Amino acid sequence: MNSSSAVENFPKAAVVETRLSGYDLLLHPGLNKGTAFTEEERDTFALHGLLPPHLGTLEDQLERRMKAFDNQTSSFERYNFMRDLQDSNETLFYALITRNVEKFLPIVYTPTVGEGCQRFSETWLKPRGLFISYPNKNRINQMLADARYDKVRCIVVSDGERILGLGDQGAGGMGIPIGKMALYTALAGVHPEHCLPVLLDVGTDNEERLKDPIYIGWRNKRVRGREYDDFVEAFVSAVKSRWPHILLQWEDFAGSNASRLLERYRDQLCTFNDDIQGTAAVATATVLGAVTATGIPMKEQRIGFLGFGSAGIGIANLLLAAMKESGLSDEEAHKQFYAVDRYGLILEGQTGLRPDQARYAKKKSDLKEWTLSNPEQVSLEDVVRNAKLTVLIGVSSQAGAFTEKIVREMAKHTDRPAIFPLSNPTSKSEAAPADLMKWTNGRALIGTGSPFPPAMIDGKAVEFAQTNNSYIFPGLALGILTSRAKRVSDSMIMAAAKALAALSPTQKNKEASLLPPIADSRQVGLKVAEAVGKQAVAEGLSGVSNEKSFERELREYVWEPVYVPYVRLGD
Repeated sequence: MNSSSAVENFPKAAVVETRLSGYDLLLHPGLNKGTAFTEEERDTFALHGLLPPHLGTLEDQLERRMKAFDNQTSSFERYNFMRDLQDSNETLFYALITRNVEKFLPIVYTPTVGEGCQRFSETWLKPRGLFISYPNKNRINQMLADARYDKVRCIVVSDGERILGLGDQGAGGMGIPIGKMALYTALAGVHPEHCLPVLLDVGTDNEERLKDPIYIGWRNKRVRGREYDDFVEAFVSAVKSRWPHILLQWEDFAGSNASRLLERYRDQLCTFNDDIQGTAAVATATVLGAVTATGIPMKEQRIGFLGFGSAGIGIANLLLAAMKESGLSDEEAHKQFYAVDRYGLILEGQTGLRPDQARYAKKKSDLKEWTLSNPEQVSLEDVVRNAKLTVLIGVSSQAGAFTEKIVREMAKHTDRPAIFPLSNPTSKSEAAPADLMKWTNGRALIGTGSPFPPAMIDGKAVEFAQTNNSYIFPGLALGILTSRAKRVSDSMIMAAAKALAALSPTQKNKEASLLPPIADSRQVGLKVAEAVGKQAVAEGLSGVSNEKSFERELREYVWEPVYVPYVRLGD
């Protein structure tokens, strides 16, 4: 985040008041308007000569930047172009995205942000956010104390260990908090000054990064165990002290750390984990869209998973709650789930199972009627054939794991199989949607983690739902901030999922995509925020008194990327 205590008022001011002038004003990405500074502002802020004489508008600048963007020759070049723009003129950056979400989302977020993280060291130029490295563990309070962070209301933090499906990227993982916070603003209107990306640099086990002479992170193997926990505790304690009412989002923490840290801190401050809860909400909304499309009630769905780490468990837990809301008991609902991990179907008694995985383990007696190719390791194909799955969800990062044989087997047992290869980036997807349509004779209901082009089916271009967390986490954050929620409850996550499901085009056309167009993401964010905030009020978790107060707060808060007049403050 680039900001300054010289900025006195935001986010919804009719004018901006600032003490900055000249180069200092132009170099401030939150205040720079480039050629759009008026003649009067150029007089007032000593800008004559620093700008060309042309008096431009935001519309002029959008046209110019769009042309320059289109002239870039690769997605990675476009990613760098947008990062440079964000660091020079935030209003223009966000205006481009909000007016062209479908075009820019794959560049500033998945899948291109993955390459941005891998190549972060070669492109890093300007400070944005905070790198808190392990050697600076005793300086955390000092780093957070800077006056430029006085207005911060929300943080996205990562330790860079599980970046998308790409693994440990060390300090390069900062690309994810930066990208996530950009979508807080672009898709939900959270003011950029309120957002702080943070990277906890505890080293990396990625040998390629450690041997890279230009790697910008702490060149050390990852700190683990008690030292790691103490470091995270020091960070959280410092954050709580600096901002008692902060929203903290955990992002791309690996394995058990993700669920463990969420459970440890979820009752200490207002916090959520997007990989667990955001993924769960968008996946649940997509399944609910499939329920509408197929007419098969939720309680009759048979749901299989490939990959059952923190993301898979998070999805299963929220879908389990939806199953129970449909009338099933906890025991009955659990019977509808089949979790396949690296050693096959999760079974009771397997070594190394975490407690949250063990809840979904099957008894060997449950399989006594099954025909198995290998009773010692029950494969996904065995599960699909014997359980007759109606829904198949992939969060495994195993490219191509949904094979033609598996998909055709699934299509034998259900008229419209719902298949969700959710692993990111595109290179890690369990299947390409065009293949899924081919193998099911066009009957599959599909949601993907990353964007895929439409496929020609019977001479018609078919769009696929992008089951992307960007439908959820920006609106979730906005609802939390504007309701002044003290905690993030499971019911608030479910409210987000239901709000998105209510916007599914299948509500009007059962042949339509399961989720609304990506182009509508900003409107979706506002609907999700409204549902989340109202749920916080209903549960007594809100800092506002009632729904009407929350609705007013929501209307007044949302920031739009437009230029407003500037007034100079005296010294």
